[in-house]
Amino acid sequence: MNHNLDNVGIEDPHEPEVAPIQTNEGAEDGEVTKTGTTTVGLTTADGVVIATDMRASLGGRFVSNKDVQKVEQIHPTAALTLVGSVGGAQSFIETLRAESNLYETRRGEPMSIKALATLAGNLGRGGPFRAIHPILGGVDEDGHHVYSIDPAGGVIADDYTVTGSGMQVAYGTLEQYYEEGLSNEEAKEVAARAVKSAVERDTGSGNGVFLAEITDEGVEIEGHKDFDDVL
Repeated sequence: MNHNLDNVGIEDPHEPEVAPIQTNEGAEDGEVTKTGTTTVGLTTADGVVIATDMRASLGGRFVSNKDVQKVEQIHPTAALTLVGSVGGAQSFIETLRAESNLYETRRGEPMSIKALATLAGNLGRGGPFRAIHPILGGVDEDGHHVYSIDPAGGVIADDYTVTGSGMQVAYGTLEQYYEEGLSNEEAKEVAARAVKSAVERDTGSGNGVFLAEITDEGVEIEGHKDFDDVL
């Protein structure tokens, strides 16, 4: 894999490790809402493919929603996944989308994907967005890009990446099936297979798959309740 460190957040040594966890504001100690998920991003010969499961859960024990779209378009040719705190992730996406639109209005051209990733990392470094770990995928004149945005604000570019509670299982599948030069159609099958593998073992992931296909023409997102529709 090709690891490029574009922007690194500096972690406070006194901060605890941040998992995909949201602590309810004003809640008593121990009252913590946890969410799990599996999100996958792959670069392809045609662009980028992102896949996510469709389950929202509390602590991995109670399924609160079975039809959650965890990938959203935030730019003419880029999309971002939702991981961790639902409210924080939604606010994060709305902020990035607004900043991207404002940039394009002022300059007459879309923001580059690298600049968008750097902005995402800066927003993720502390504040209300710190309990999220999204994937940003996009296409621009410089190529096809997938970035992992960690909770400390670090931005890492790679050929493929996975975040969420099912990441270990999904990574194993990608290591087996991913290769350079996949078409978007081939990559959608590989990404869906990785999510399905995670769903089999991770209680925080499940109920189908959303697939986002990104090319220089735009972003298309489709949901599939049955993995057999794409495998």
